[in-house]
Amino acid sequence: MTAVPVLIGMRPPVVETEADAAPGAPLVDTHGRVHRDLRISLTDRCSLRCTYCMPEQGNEWLAKTSILSLDEIERVARVAAADGITTFRLTGGEPLLRQDIVEVVRRLARITGPDGAPVELAMTTNGIRLPELLPGLMDAGLRRLNISLDTLRRDRFRELTRRDRLDDVLDGIAAAAASGLRPLKLNAVAMRDVNDDELVALVEFAIAHDAQMRFIEQMPLDAGHTWDRTRMVTRDEILDALSRRWTLTPVPGRGGAPAERWMLDGGPHTVGVIASVTAPFCGDCDRLRLTADGQLRNCLFSTTEYDLLPILRADAAGDVDEGIDRMLRSCVRGKLPGHAINDPSFLQPARGMNAIGG
Repeated sequence: MTAVPVLIGMRPPVVETEADAAPGAPLVDTHGRVHRDLRISLTDRCSLRCTYCMPEQGNEWLAKTSILSLDEIERVARVAAADGITTFRLTGGEPLLRQDIVEVVRRLARITGPDGAPVELAMTTNGIRLPELLPGLMDAGLRRLNISLDTLRRDRFRELTRRDRLDDVLDGIAAAAASGLRPLKLNAVAMRDVNDDELVALVEFAIAHDAQMRFIEQMPLDAGHTWDRTRMVTRDEILDALSRRWTLTPVPGRGGAPAERWMLDGGPHTVGVIASVTAPFCGDCDRLRLTADGQLRNCLFSTTEYDLLPILRADAAGDVDEGIDRMLRSCVRGKLPGHAINDPSFLQPARGMNAIGG
């Protein structure tokens, strides 16, 4: 199969009007993309040490004083929802390590948009604490889950994550499968000579748990900056491996979703591939990110951040919500056509994935 990259930067520039800059107007960048998704990182800490994300030792954690409080997160989220954000995804690090995680979900799930409709609240997690926390999270308003699972082999899991926690992750997936939260998605980073011989097995595992398996091309987001393109399993390679087991039929209507999807043998089960490197989908990206220490990012690979902390913690009197709105709009206006991973001038972000938020 041949990847067909999504062309980026082909929309005509959008000229901002006074109405575009007004609080409550949609968040539209200069390339015409309307932003509806905010990824909110709750912590940079994690219970695993995945090799493609962070080193085993020597991590420099964010200062506790810089981590956004529950009230600060809620305040930013309310302004974002008023500006047209319809989905919040809670990420980390590992979001379930946050002690007030259930209350975070409860507060955010109560937020509504301009039309009165509640926001959709999702989470990406390693699943380790799900058996104990999932009932409370669902009661608080969590609606969707993505769980990371790169391998089904204990020896590989220990080598990849530097922790012997596979059973805990599998217990978390079992709890999610029994919960009725759907769609349930399992994410795996495909790596050459690491787990590329498990692609079919991972899909079969997902099907058995009524979940959708999604494979992600490995991206240059590790804290150690050791990413090697030759270690990345490409979209085409993933699809070729799966097509030996199933007939793959493309699912239309992708929209701004990061994953392309294919039905397996005509359905109902599907598999997804997120090909940020070989088939980027920047032209339809509708996402913004908020780091755990209050930095807005308009791209996963951005080298620029927009600092909300001075606005949220200013001693001087002023309209905090208006300041948040202005910063959101500045961040959106500064968004580039694409991430340029395949350009020789590409610079890897200084932060690792755990500090950026997934």
